[in-house]
Amino acid sequence: MIIYKILRADEWAYLRDNGKSKGAPIDIEDGYIHFSTAETIVETANKYFKNEDDLMLLAFNDADFGKNLIYEKSRGNQLFPHLYEELNLDDALWIKPLPSKGNSHVFPKDLQ
Repeated sequence: MIIYKILRADEWAYLRDNGKSKGAPIDIEDGYIHFSTAETIVETANKYFKNEDDLMLLAFNDADFGKNLIYEKSRGNQLFPHLYEELNLDDALWIKPLPSKGNSHVFPKDLQ
């Protein structure tokens, strides 16, 4: 399954420049990298990134993370993928800007 991570400009710059990252401040605080599925990514963007620009959307194959990725119940009892290791840029399938339009974001049409 393809899973997604939204990064702010400074978080993306760190990952781009270093090849690895412990994630956003919330990821570091919680001890794992938060991901979303295609079904939950829009809600995640609206909840945590509303009115933010300069975002990047990264796609990953969940199978590439092996036992370090665990689906756990979170918001609304939905299962969310949590990565218990550093995020590695080389694992990204693709990376695209996530522009804002009004009060929402414009997602790529190829989310799966």
